[in-house]
Amino acid sequence: MDSSPLVVVDDLTQRVSDSQGVLTILDGVSFTLAAGGTAAIVGASGSGKSTLLTLMAGLDVPASGTVRIAGQDLFALDEDTRAQWRARHIGFVFQNFQLLASRTALENVMLPLELAGTAQAEARTRARDMLARVGLAERLAHYPRVLSGGEQQRVALARAFVTQPPLLLADEPTGSLDATTGETVMALMLELNREAGTTLVLVTHDQGLAARCERQLHIEAGRLVA
Repeated sequence: MDSSPLVVVDDLTQRVSDSQGVLTILDGVSFTLAAGGTAAIVGASGSGKSTLLTLMAGLDVPASGTVRIAGQDLFALDEDTRAQWRARHIGFVFQNFQLLASRTALENVMLPLELAGTAQAEARTRARDMLARVGLAERLAHYPRVLSGGEQQRVALARAFVTQPPLLLADEPTGSLDATTGETVMALMLELNREAGTTLVLVTHDQGLAARCERQLHIEAGRLVA
């Protein structure tokens, strides 16, 4: 059995330039995460949490440092190849759901499978099964506009997990939900994480949610402090 960490972040630094000069957003962040684990990235607004998540997804390129996911150095890949690799290995859950308004719940969940080249019939079956797993078997044909916030986030969870990615990244996944609905969604996310063996990394301001993860990564002014 391979005991290597799934995620290796090494000396990750990000800077941006503005009219005032160069601003350091992340400053030498390093950590590892084991396969199947859960971690919360916490810190004040502007501390660099979302920037860290974005770099872990390979959606941006750092000033220096590396991110390895399942042994793959993300920044050794060109942009197109990195996007293709990301589609197969990383799932996303966003605070504002990011569902396509013109597609039904079923079609939204089918989309990442179709983009990965899965045959439509198989994609439909897998998406239907995943929506049933999150309690939306009766809402397959509904469009996002007629779903509640909690239902939309459950569709987003189904979409993120349907490809069975080794890594799932979630940016404030309960931030748009009331406390009760947020708790339901978080419990479901952790349950799916355990079942699938996915490594879950989430950004949250909610200390209660962070405490439910096995690790908390505290970011202050771009530095990892714990």
